Amino acid sequence: MTSLFSGTAKNQQHGNFVRALVVAAACAAGVASLGGCSLFSKSDKRTPVELKPITQTLSVRQAWKASVGKSGPYSLQPAVSGSTVYASSNGGKVIALDGGTGRTLWEAKTDTDLTSGPGSDGTVTAVAGEKGAVFAFDATGKQLWKKQVNGEVLSAPLVGNGLVVVRTTDTRVLGLDAQTGERRWIYQRSQTALNLRAAMGMVFAGDGIVMGFPGGKLGVLAPGNGVLRWESTVSYPKGVSEIERLNDVTGQPMVNGRQVCATTFQGRIACLELANGQPQWGKDFSSPTGPSQDDESLYASDERSVVHAFDRQNGTERWKNDQLLYRRLGTPLALGRSVVMGDFEGNVHFLSRDDGQFVARLKTDGSEITAAPVVAGASMVVQTRDGNLYGFVPD
Repeated sequence: MTSLFSGTAKNQQHGNFVRALVVAAACAAGVASLGGCSLFSKSDKRTPVELKPITQTLSVRQAWKASVGKSGPYSLQPAVSGSTVYASSNGGKVIALDGGTGRTLWEAKTDTDLTSGPGSDGTVTAVAGEKGAVFAFDATGKQLWKKQVNGEVLSAPLVGNGLVVVRTTDTRVLGLDAQTGERRWIYQRSQTALNLRAAMGMVFAGDGIVMGFPGGKLGVLAPGNGVLRWESTVSYPKGVSEIERLNDVTGQPMVNGRQVCATTFQGRIACLELANGQPQWGKDFSSPTGPSQDDESLYASDERSVVHAFDRQNGTERWKNDQLLYRRLGTPLALGRSVVMGDFEGNVHFLSRDDGQFVARLKTDGSEITAAPVVAGASMVVQTRDGNLYGFVPD
């Protein structure tokens, strides 16, 4: 049996998930009002493929289970700092767990329903709620501050370098002081006619903040003042209607050394130079969830839930797996010799990093797994829409 954590483990966080592809009225109505648009809707008529039995060659077991509360209509991504897992619920609960045992380290309750997962650097943990409320907690779970940013926040705050970085769905990015919540800077973009109403991750890379934008753009902000250092195009809109031209970066950009890679919806998958945004390679692709990577490959599932592996250096497709068609796969995680992702029925699928074949499958509570699994110490952790967290470890 193969060990779960053999090879290089990459903890890819802050993924997003948005539910069955919108092709009709709800999205069209958003065009006139500059509204956001969800990639997926429960009314989608495409039938998910039935799962077939697999031969399990990966040895992994459930070590613990905890609960934080239901996610509601949001994709609430857990966060990790060191061996601690941070999670939130739509109902306002925020918890810190020991990643090895699932033991609760602290628990807090906000006075507003939450719309994002947490971000944390281990010292400060921040989360966003309705009407742009942002909360910060110290290392014991005591609330440090609450601030309003006057905009809907679906993406988990990015915490580090003395900052809590928050992005709103109306394309503003704010840098808040991590200890006081006072605004240090704001970056404002022009709104597009239609953009995805979904979480878009951010990541510190060197002395910059890497993030994707509506319209297929990727950029880097300076953390000291929020100035845009560079912006590059991952993909260009195509088609005639606003829905056909919807072309936003999805998920969290993946940074590895001097390279940053990203996916867009109805666009491309591409890798660029981190220093200046110079394109390295790109391929036509449409992903609702964003990529994951290891030192050799970039992994992503497309809008049909076909999982692909691309060579990171030149974009050559290494393999694809179409045996999870329309199962609304969540954001993947490249972990050791496997690529791991959940589906709409709470199954956790493990694919071989080498050829994309199934090596294991685990069940949770039967509810959707939208966010990427995360790694805390020796545990891989997933959070379901019903609010349960599961810690899986090598058997």
